[in-house]
Amino acid sequence: MSAPDRPPSAFIQHLPKAELHLHLEGTVEPATLVELRQRHGDHATLATTESLYRYTDFQTFLMAFKEVSAHLRGPDDYELITYRLMQRLKDESVLHAEVYVAVGVSLFRKQDFAAIFEGLERGRSRGARDFGVSLLWIFDATRHFGVEAAQQVFELAVRYQDRNVVGVGIGGDEQKAPPELFRSVYGYAEDNGLRLTAHAGETASAESIWGALNLHAERIGHGLTAGQDPDLIDELGQRQIPMELCITSNLRTGVCKSVSEHPTKSYFDQGMMITLNTDDPALFGTTLSREYQLAQDAFGFTDEHLRELARNSFEASFLPAEKKVEFLGLFDAAAAR
Repeated sequence: MSAPDRPPSAFIQHLPKAELHLHLEGTVEPATLVELRQRHGDHATLATTESLYRYTDFQTFLMAFKEVSAHLRGPDDYELITYRLMQRLKDESVLHAEVYVAVGVSLFRKQDFAAIFEGLERGRSRGARDFGVSLLWIFDATRHFGVEAAQQVFELAVRYQDRNVVGVGIGGDEQKAPPELFRSVYGYAEDNGLRLTAHAGETASAESIWGALNLHAERIGHGLTAGQDPDLIDELGQRQIPMELCITSNLRTGVCKSVSEHPTKSYFDQGMMITLNTDDPALFGTTLSREYQLAQDAFGFTDEHLRELARNSFEASFLPAEKKVEFLGLFDAAAAR
C-alpha cells in the first residue's frame, strides 16, 4: 500500500509543518533526474529513468536509492535538487526541514565533497530567499560502510557545523552494522556539539532502538519495532524521545506488511512523541500532506490530533531554542485561524 488516493484536505495542505526525516537524494523526481542525466550527456528518457525507481523490498530499495543518487555528480546538481526540494516544501506548507545528506555515499564515490557542500548551500540559500523555507542539514553515515567511514562523515559535520549542519545520523542496513559499533564516533559528535539521531528499529529488533538510545540519539528514525518491548515503550514515552515515523516508506519497502500493522496509532495512544515524515518521497510516491491524510484515514486521527502531530514536528526539531519559539509562535497563530 502506498499513500492514499484521496487528495489531502485543505486543512492538511495548509497546516504548518516541519519535516525531520527526509533524505535529499530520495526527493529527486524522475523528471529532474532526466534533466540531470541529459546535462551529463546521457540521452536518458523519462521511461528509462523511472525504471531506476523500481524495487520490491528493503534491499532492492537500497539499490534503487543507490542508482538514483549515482546520477548526482557535481555541485550544480546538488544545488538544483536542494532548490527543487525547497519549492516542494513550500507547496506542502512545510516551514522547516532537517534534511539528511548521504555524505557517506559521496565519500565512497570519491566525490569532491567540499565543492558539493558549496552547491548544497547555494541551493539552500536560494530556496530560503525564494520560498521562505528554513532548512538544516544532517550528515548521514552509511552504517554498513563501517566505523572509520562514519568517523570521516562526522568530522565533516563538525567542520561545517557553523554553516547550517545541525547533526549526524546513521542510515543503511541495520542488520549488517548494529548501533553498538558506533559508540566512539557518536561520542565524538556529541563532544563537538552536534545533535544526534539514528535510524533504528526499521529492519532490526527493539534491541537496535535500545542501542540507538545508548548512543545518546535524541530522535529515532522509524522505530517500527519498539512495540516488541514494553519497557522500551515506557522509556520512549517517559523521556518523550521523538519518533520519526514514515508510514508509506515502511509499507513500500515491505518492512511493515499492512497499514493496520503500523504502530503510529498505538504509539500515539501510549503517549509517545511521534512525528510524520516522508523519508524518500520521490521513491515512495508520497508527500508530507499525503502522510497526514493517510494517518487520518487509516487511524482515525482528527484534525486536532493532526495539529498535535504538526506541533510535535517543531518541538522535536534541532532548531536553536529562540528559533523554535519563533516557529511555534507562527504555528500557533496559523493553527488558531
